[in-house]
Amino acid sequence: MKKSIVLSAVLLATLAMASTHDFEISPVSGYNFSEGNTNIENHAVYGAEVQYNGFNSVIKPELLVLQSNAASEKLVPSVTNNEIYRTALNGVYEYNKIGMFIPSAKAGVGYETMSKHYSENKDGIFFDAGASTKVSLTEAVALKLEAIYMAKPNHTRWDSDTAVLAGVTIALGAQEKAKPVAATPAPVVVKAPAPAPVVKKVVEVKAEKVNLHINFETNSAVVAKESIPRVEKFSTFLKNAPEYKAEIIGHTDSTASDAHNDTLSTNRATAVKDMIIKNGVAADRVRAVGKGEKEPVASNKTKDGRAANRRIEAQLIETK
Repeated sequence: MKKSIVLSAVLLATLAMASTHDFEISPVSGYNFSEGNTNIENHAVYGAEVQYNGFNSVIKPELLVLQSNAASEKLVPSVTNNEIYRTALNGVYEYNKIGMFIPSAKAGVGYETMSKHYSENKDGIFFDAGASTKVSLTEAVALKLEAIYMAKPNHTRWDSDTAVLAGVTIALGAQEKAKPVAATPAPVVVKAPAPAPVVKKVVEVKAEKVNLHINFETNSAVVAKESIPRVEKFSTFLKNAPEYKAEIIGHTDSTASDAHNDTLSTNRATAVKDMIIKNGVAADRVRAVGKGEKEPVASNKTKDGRAANRRIEAQLIETK
């Protein structure tokens, strides 16, 4: 009978929506290898990349800016101080994390300008494709290694350059740190009035685990307005069923780093826990846990699978 009451109180409509929403800025430098018919010597190159992770998509937009100062390879007298600027807009796909490594691939289109022109090598559009890997150092800092191939149509031919880059990726706009989680109360010892003391322990038995289907505002742990009644309904259930405690568990998909997903899931679980307490449930009956991307219920390779993995669950604990 108790399980029927629990299910009717907590099985609600719609899936939870979670999104990662931050920037990654990567200052980079390296070496550019130019195709021979451009008459440009191989040269050093430096610049920056800005990646935006706020869209609910596996493809992340990136702005790439590179600058270099090259000399001519074959012209006599040699042409020096040829300033070359490249700006590109790319789509980046990040693969699942492998240990400390986060591999990715990208492609896009850009525009190249030069301060000096020769060998029919003019300003114009280029197309690029590349591969990179990030090596996590901290939650917000990673080393980045990358190779980018760039092809530019020039009259009746295609000219190409390959840039090999290294840099540091800095994550901005990370979620706030999770609030401290209330400690689980110690077992209560009750002494009977009889001459011989009797010790009675509280035993906690895990009961149902259910999806609360809670939505959140974009780029925050604020519960969406349409989900507030669901939190209130679950709060009412707990107030009417004092024999239960609840563990609120946050989950994410795998589109961001492990550290970011752990923080995001903990923040959102804590936000739901705080609302339940504010609705009149004793603080020692509710705790919050973030599991990040560690316990998927579907494949992260599809949009529907990632949506299913982004969820808030309640583990009901029956006290006997």
